[in-house]
Amino acid sequence: MEMTRKLTMAVAGVAAMGLALAGCGLQQPGAGADGDSKGTVTIYSPRPSAITDEIIPRFEEASGYDVQLVTLGAAEVADRVRAEKANVQADVWWGGTASLFGPAADEDLVEPWSDDVLKIIGDEYQYDDDKWVAEQLQLQLFAYNTEMITPEEMPKDWDDLLDPQYKDKILIRDVAASGTMRAIYSAMIDRFYAEDGKPDRGYAWLKALDANTKDYAANPEDLYLRLERQEAAITLWNQQDILAQAKEGATFAILEPASGSPINTDGVAKIKGGKNPEGAEAFAKFLFSTETQEWLANNAFQIPTIELANEPEWLKGLTRKEFEYNRANAAEHEREWIDHWLENIKNQG
Repeated sequence: MEMTRKLTMAVAGVAAMGLALAGCGLQQPGAGADGDSKGTVTIYSPRPSAITDEIIPRFEEASGYDVQLVTLGAAEVADRVRAEKANVQADVWWGGTASLFGPAADEDLVEPWSDDVLKIIGDEYQYDDDKWVAEQLQLQLFAYNTEMITPEEMPKDWDDLLDPQYKDKILIRDVAASGTMRAIYSAMIDRFYAEDGKPDRGYAWLKALDANTKDYAANPEDLYLRLERQEAAITLWNQQDILAQAKEGATFAILEPASGSPINTDGVAKIKGGKNPEGAEAFAKFLFSTETQEWLANNAFQIPTIELANEPEWLKGLTRKEFEYNRANAAEHEREWIDHWLENIKNQG
């Protein structure tokens, strides 16, 4: 999930990082309740402000650490961590999928969490030698403006999106910078790759979808705004962000495709060489606390990877049927496939 925030810079404490942080959403650290601080934890995250504005102050209050938050798209976080390998600037990478964390783990950009963190999370949600752990599950599904189209008129499954009746009724978040969209497109290609051993039919499928796509939104805020303005009726996105927008009054709803939704494991990692590994560990333990995860499930429509005593009603209403595909293969080829889409398919359908 992704949200770009305005750059706000306090005079003190920023000059040394001014160039490194130019062009990114920056939340300056604040003092703890007693005016003292254990130090600053720098977090790179695509999480929306509705989440970070709640969780970050709670963590600062509970832990005594200050937080400097830089908000970027999921793929942009990965690129930034990679670019800063020789001069690490952050401690925590909060928010991303296997397709982003996996390569980062292989490149030694992230390091294993401690046993104190790992014992909170089930083994099935610990990945790449414990270098990242899943915080939540995200369903990648259909979303729509209920004032423009009814549930009965909506496409029921992925291939239905290619029907000519939906031409210019689909608006999609620009794919290259979006972890969500990269995951969806890679899953669509991989289902053909599994049969053919090559991506050609998957590319053809994406070209047909491009033909029905009215436009590509620059970022999530642009996507929500244009969907609400009724520029198009349908989009592909995750349940969390769409339900959060609906909670704020947008006339949005979600629909699970009949063959299932690609389910992303969206996680958190400790950046190798970060200046405050102790603060990173403290943040992870706070994030996975029952109190924090209950708040996220009830207020931010997050599907947790730890067990909750009581699931919220919205979650009980989902089938959570998973679209089956080879995640490892999709992750391995994702960059190649998305680069091909960018160069040969986008706006050419």
